[in-house]
Amino acid sequence: MSFFLIFLAIVLTGAAALLGTGLAPKIFRRGPAGTLPFDDGLDEPVASLPPVLLPENAGPSDVDQLRFAVGLRGYRMDQVDQVLDELRDQIAARDRKISELGEELGRLGTPAEQRP
Repeated sequence: MSFFLIFLAIVLTGAAALLGTGLAPKIFRRGPAGTLPFDDGLDEPVASLPPVLLPENAGPSDVDQLRFAVGLRGYRMDQVDQVLDELRDQIAARDRKISELGEELGRLGTPAEQRP
């Protein structure tokens, strides 16, 4: 009989805690329609760090001077991705310009080796 009373006391204490904190409607989904029982995770972090930017025509020394902020799991992935995307775009633009200049030089008929 004493085990039953202990069990009953634990169940009543748990029920009182659920009702007292307001978690019962969330757990049993009796809240407003479309709400989740619990939050879906942590809030987005606030960007309190300055952006990592490259100059318009980045050179090797600019890349050497890049410094990324260290986060919980190493470097901030969003900063690294941003800089790599920018480097990719700049390299692609330079490659297009080089090919355009090569085509123009070919149309003129002057080989690049003979130019001063």
